[in-house]
Amino acid sequence: MSRPVITLTTDFGQADAYAGTMKGVILGICPDAALVDLSHEIRPQAVRQAAYLLSTAVPYFPPGVVHLVVVDPGVGSERRPVAVQTERATYVAPDNGVLTLALAQDPPRTAAHLTDPRFHLPQVSATFHGRDIFAPAAAHLACGLEICDMGEPFPPSQLVVLPTIEPKQQPDGTWQAEILHIDRFGNLITNYQCATSSLQLTVCVGGERIQGLRDTFADVAPGELVAYRGSSGYLEIAIREGSAATGLGLHVGDPIGMEGPA
Repeated sequence: MSRPVITLTTDFGQADAYAGTMKGVILGICPDAALVDLSHEIRPQAVRQAAYLLSTAVPYFPPGVVHLVVVDPGVGSERRPVAVQTERATYVAPDNGVLTLALAQDPPRTAAHLTDPRFHLPQVSATFHGRDIFAPAAAHLACGLEICDMGEPFPPSQLVVLPTIEPKQQPDGTWQAEILHIDRFGNLITNYQCATSSLQLTVCVGGERIQGLRDTFADVAPGELVAYRGSSGYLEIAIREGSAATGLGLHVGDPIGMEGPA
């Protein structure tokens, strides 16, 4: 029998012991679990960024994986800790919309509010549900517990969904996208999903205009701006052998203009 797999996505970073502590809790309950770090470098409380990164990774995992997500600005409030079952995977996360994009690809079948204290740690902190509620739940589910045993079932249609993450058409007919994520290379990843590369699209970013989408970085000279369809299908902007984020002074949430088909 193969080992159960649990992925972890958090905004905890690596400077503190938070992510490692969650792993210790998981292994204490499900010692055979294989733990895969998707990212612990989500910007603090950046639910939309976490939703994007999660959605780009989960299609590449085999069926049966438990995806544990702790980006939880509402920790200790009335927001629900939940488990969600789909055809391919199980998700454990706060009910704050962080699963929106992943569940759009793999629709939920069942959901449960994680209310049963038997599957929490004995003492639950008001500020560290990742350790005390989410990690134990993920471990028990990976070891074979059913979602219906974890707490109160509810219709998946009641899950919190993020507001639409799509480009918006402007009164003048142009389109406005936004930066969803900046990767470690400084590439700007937007919320516009490209079907193909297009020479008809003009991208307006940081006071610069980029005519047409290229296939790859090597299609432009070093130091030149390039727009292209990234590996996850989203419009991205880069500076070849440089950082577009630094060079243009842009951040997550900043607007990107587009002229042409969108």
